[in-house]
Amino acid sequence: MAAGAVSRLSRLLGQSRPPRGRPMSSGSHGEEGSARMWKALTFFVALPGVGVSMLNVFLKAQHGEHERPDFVPYPHLRIRSKPFPWGDGNHSLFHNPHVNPLPTGYEDE
Repeated sequence: MAAGAVSRLSRLLGQSRPPRGRPMSSGSHGEEGSARMWKALTFFVALPGVGVSMLNVFLKAQHGEHERPDFVPYPHLRIRSKPFPWGDGNHSLFHNPHVNPLPTGYEDE
């Protein structure tokens, strides 16, 4: 295509080339403004978001114990192809006997 046809096609599609001398990085707008923006976002968005999330977890935990589901020995779950390298080899590293069943069922039943 000729250069004139390319420029007409780009104008029809609404695309234009940026000026050659203009930098494309956002760092050219000033370092102080960018740091001030991220500091404000941290204090007014991120920290309140963490606080609201912590409040949500605290309120959900106040409802008390939940019932654990009945044990169903599905063949595709809790497969032990080789024993774990700690303990008796059947318990995972962060095993909780109330929540995590073994391949044969819950420990306290």
